[in-house]
Amino acid sequence: MGEADTSLHFLFVSFPSQGHVNPLLRLAKRVASKGPLVTFSTTIDFGSRIRAASESNFPTDSDSDLIPVGLGFLRFEFLNEGADPNDPCDSLSKLMRRIEANGPSALADLIHRQSAAGRPVSCLVNNPFIPWALDVGADLSIPSAVLWIQSCSVFSIYYHFHHRLVDFPTEDNLEIHVQLPGIPPMAPDELPTFLLPSNPYKSLTEAILAQFHNIIKARWIFANSFDELEHDTFKALEEAVPIIPIGPLVDVGEESFQDKIKADLWKSADHCLDWLETQKPNSVVYVSVGSVVMLSADEMAEFAFGLRNSGRSFLWVVREDVRELLPEGFEKAVEAEGKAMLVGWSPQEKVLASKSIACFITHCGWNSTLEAIAAGVPVIAYPQWGDQVPNAKFLCDICGIGERLSAPAMRDKVEKCVAAAIDGEEAVRKRSRVAKWKEAAREAIAANGSSDQNIEKFIDDVRKWVAGAGRSSVHYNGSL
Repeated sequence: MGEADTSLHFLFVSFPSQGHVNPLLRLAKRVASKGPLVTFSTTIDFGSRIRAASESNFPTDSDSDLIPVGLGFLRFEFLNEGADPNDPCDSLSKLMRRIEANGPSALADLIHRQSAAGRPVSCLVNNPFIPWALDVGADLSIPSAVLWIQSCSVFSIYYHFHHRLVDFPTEDNLEIHVQLPGIPPMAPDELPTFLLPSNPYKSLTEAILAQFHNIIKARWIFANSFDELEHDTFKALEEAVPIIPIGPLVDVGEESFQDKIKADLWKSADHCLDWLETQKPNSVVYVSVGSVVMLSADEMAEFAFGLRNSGRSFLWVVREDVRELLPEGFEKAVEAEGKAMLVGWSPQEKVLASKSIACFITHCGWNSTLEAIAAGVPVIAYPQWGDQVPNAKFLCDICGIGERLSAPAMRDKVEKCVAAAIDGEEAVRKRSRVAKWKEAAREAIAANGSSDQNIEKFIDDVRKWVAGAGRSSVHYNGSL
C-alpha cells in the first residue's frame, strides 16, 4: 500500500447495537488507515445517540468533515430508515421489522447519493442482523462483505445448525452432544442458548439464522478473530464456506487520534483511569457485563457483597438503568473505604491495559473476550445467553485463562473465584498463558501480521474489482 487511494470507497453499514457497531467501526478504521475513503453508517437514531455521548464534536454528514485515519479518510453518514420519535422501538423484533421494511430503500438512497457526490461505492460491508444489505449490494452490482462479529467457532455452530448438517438437541432428545470439525465436542449446556429447545427468544434465533439465507451473495466473509486463536476451526471451514480472520478488532498500542473515534452510547467515566493509577499492580478486580445484560437485584447484591468480602479493590461498571438494583447505601460505603469505584460506563480497553487490573469478571461477550485476550488479563466467566456460553467454555477450558462462576452468583462463589483468579500457582499459570495469547493477538494485527495481511488482500481485491479485473470471477479465499 503506502499511499492514499480515495478512488476506493468502502461503505460500512451496521445494525444499531453497541456490540455490532464497535467491531465494524474498528474494521472501518483499519481499512481507512491503508488509504481508501470509508463511509460508516448505521441508523440515524443510533447516530444521534452516539453523537450525544461523544466528548468531541462528532463528525457531521458533510464532505468537509472527513477524518484523517492513517493514509485514508473516514466519514459518517447515517441511514434515515423511518425512525419515529413518537413510536420508540422497545423490542428487538419491532426494531428489526422497521429496519427490514425501510432499510433497503434507505441504503440504496445513501449509495446513490455517494455516486451523485462523485464518490461511488466500491464495496459494501455489513454485519449481522441486516442480511438485506447483501441484496442491495447485489441489485446495484456492488461487491459485498460480511463481518461476523462473534467467534469463528460460533459461526460454524450456527452454519451447521442452519444447514442441518449435524444433529442438535431437540425437545425429544435434550442430551445430544454436538461434534463439529475443528471444534471440541459441545455439551448442550455449552452451545449458544438460542439454539436450544428451551430458548425463549425465538425471534432472535430467527434473526441470527436469517443471515445464512443469502450469505452466498457475500464475496468475503470476515470473522472478528485471528488464525492463531481458532486455527483448526478456520481450516475446517475452508472448503464449505471460507472465513477470513481479520481480528482481534481492538484498539491497542499508543493512543492516536483515530483511537478516539468511538461510537459509545454512554459517555465513558475516564476519571476511573486516574483512580486505577493509584492502585497497586495486579490488585484490582474489574467487573462489567456489557451493554445489554441485566442482572437481577439478587445477583447484584451477591456480586456486591462478594466483591466487598474478597478484600480486593474493584472497579465495577454499573449502568444507570440498573443502578437502583444495588443494595441500599452500598456504593457510598465502598467508595468511602477508598478501595472501590463504580462507574456508569468505562473506557474498557484502557481499563484492561492498566497494570493495576488483576482479573476481569465478564459476561463473555465476544468483544469483551477479545479485549481481555489482547490486554493479557485473566477472566472470571459469568455468561448469560447466546454465544457468551461457548465463549466461556473457550476461555476457561480451551485457552485456560479463566475461572467459571456458576449461576446464580452467590457471594461466597464470587469471593472464591476472585481468590482463585489472583492467588496461587494456578493463577500464575493463567496469567502466563494469557500473556502468550496477548502476544499472538498483537502480532496478528501488527503490520504484516496474519490479520493485517488479510485486510491488505481484501483492499487489493476490491481495487482489482474497480479496475475491472476479474469482475465475474474474483472470490476471495485468503489468497490472490
